[in-house]
Amino acid sequence: MTYCLGILVRAGLVLAADSRTNAGVDYISSYRKLFDFSRTGERVILLCTSGNLSVTQAVVHNLTQDIKRNRDPNLHNLPTLYDIARYIGMQIRTMQEADRPWLEKDRIDFQCSFLVGGQILGEAPELFLVYSQGNCIQATPETPFLQIGETKYGKPILDRTISYESPLDAVSKSALLSLDSTMRSNLSVGPPLHVMMYQTDQFVVKHRAQFQAGDAYLLAMRKHWEVALREASSNMPDITWNQDQLPSPLGIPDLDPA
Repeated sequence: MTYCLGILVRAGLVLAADSRTNAGVDYISSYRKLFDFSRTGERVILLCTSGNLSVTQAVVHNLTQDIKRNRDPNLHNLPTLYDIARYIGMQIRTMQEADRPWLEKDRIDFQCSFLVGGQILGEAPELFLVYSQGNCIQATPETPFLQIGETKYGKPILDRTISYESPLDAVSKSALLSLDSTMRSNLSVGPPLHVMMYQTDQFVVKHRAQFQAGDAYLLAMRKHWEVALREASSNMPDITWNQDQLPSPLGIPDLDPA
């Protein structure tokens, strides 16, 4: 399992991912899941991967080879980010169809998904989620973030802290906090964590970070958040207890013990 997220706001994009692929009593492995296929000054293309590792690695390999061999199409000659998302979907279907009979034979899950975000010269920044079937959906100002993998633990933080007008620095903190909270609740998500932040119309990724398990900033952020949550919980208004007794499950009024 893994957890990746992309956030699109007016000021730009943030993509973040963990690196854990297997977790067990005696075996943990890590592989990078956030990739940069940008071409400085012309296009920024960032990818996150989730799902069957052999399929996602094969897709990333093919994307890389298509660029190196100047095949048509490739990530550097498609005109829009939507076209890129559809092209990635085609690559997913191709790899799945090639391996499906053998994976199904051994009951191995071959599903995967991608996040693709960035900006092409002449276009606005965009963010897409490409499903295992090859189709895709797009982030919007009303729904500015997309997630893949183990999404449920990190979503409440994003729901409460992110809007399309949020500044990029705040978005980056929320993304990292979402990852850290997911790690706290699910051992199948783990470090190192990778985060990239892209500013609209810059056409180069200037902000990148990697966080290991004992990273000083990660530990400080975790402590700050936990203390803030405890204080907020303690300082909430008291509950107004507005019912004397619960109704009987049998519909029979409780007898007065006196």
